Amino acid sequence: MDNQTIVSALILGIVEGLTEFIPVSSTGHLLLLGHFMGFESTGKTFEVLIQLGAILAILTVYSARLWTLAVSMPSDAASRRFVAGILLAFLPAAVIGVLAHDFIKTVLFETPALICTMLILGGFILLWIDRLPLKPRYTDVTDYPISLCLKIGFCQCLAMVPGVSRSGATIVGSLLMGTDKRSAAEFTFFLAMPTMAGAFAYDLYKNRNVLSIDDATIIAIGFVASFVAGVFVVRGLLNFVTRHGFAPFAWWRIGVGLAGFAGLYLVG
Repeated sequence: MDNQTIVSALILGIVEGLTEFIPVSSTGHLLLLGHFMGFESTGKTFEVLIQLGAILAILTVYSARLWTLAVSMPSDAASRRFVAGILLAFLPAAVIGVLAHDFIKTVLFETPALICTMLILGGFILLWIDRLPLKPRYTDVTDYPISLCLKIGFCQCLAMVPGVSRSGATIVGSLLMGTDKRSAAEFTFFLAMPTMAGAFAYDLYKNRNVLSIDDATIIAIGFVASFVAGVFVVRGLLNFVTRHGFAPFAWWRIGVGLAGFAGLYLVG
């Protein structure tokens, strides 16, 4: 393993942490950046396994709230309903992720033009959503009905296509179904915990026999970088979204998608 690989893993880890929880598609960014940097991971595991750092970032920032939920569940019906809603929302992605795993990894992950297209299309959808005169009915994630949680979970499945964005799909779906921007973004945080943990565990299981010590090292580097960057994003994202909406992320997506197409045209 050379120094260039280590630097690439560090950069990609930072990018993962900065983009995982905002609606710009962290996987799309990693795959595009890795393509142009000439970075190849065994079985495309790096791009999935470093999400563990982002998971731990959420757990760190939300540790007090998670503890409160755990303590209150035996006696508080609202807490039990909220946790049940998160787990139910996770199920559609879990089922589809297992059934379509090989196709996602060998076809969708290997199609940079598709990623660029989804980034641009998603950007325009975010701009449209951000300008709609929506009147939210739900402003607290703990008040989301079980049925709404399940519908948001189905929206998350769109993110199986790299470039769509897991958080982007859930946020857009949430807003169209009556939530406000802040609680929609917060729901994606909670839903990310079982979703990314499940993706991490399943991908590690599928590739357990092909990963080497070098693979483990670069994954560890990416994990640490992802964790540090993720903490900063989780701490500040909700307030940013409340003040500025999603338009800044939309324009970023469009810019990255166009830059990606230009890069593919110029250098392949």
